[in-house]
Amino acid sequence: MKQVELEKKLIAVARANPPSDHMPPGFSKRVMAILTARPVQDLWAAWARGLWYAAAPCVAIMIMFSAWAFFHAPQHTNQAQAPSIDLAQQLDNTLLAAVDQNNQTSDSGW
Repeated sequence: MKQVELEKKLIAVARANPPSDHMPPGFSKRVMAILTARPVQDLWAAWARGLWYAAAPCVAIMIMFSAWAFFHAPQHTNQAQAPSIDLAQQLDNTLLAAVDQNNQTSDSGW
């Protein structure tokens, strides 16, 4: 049977049997009771709860890395062995390496 023929037969059967206007007693009260008994989900509360659950692991990880950095820092006995460039200078050099490279290639004519 083709889909179009099946659809026409189903529509004809549905038109021959109209729905009843009769509702069971108390139906509307049951529906309203279910709707009012359901709590409304507060999205902000769910978001805040998730952030609070994530705070403890974040603090624990921060403490672990802080302890690791403190205990595994290189121990220098004198100034001759101390690094000559501080961390801020190394960070600037790393972040600006691409800019410096672009300036060198533009100066060479490429």
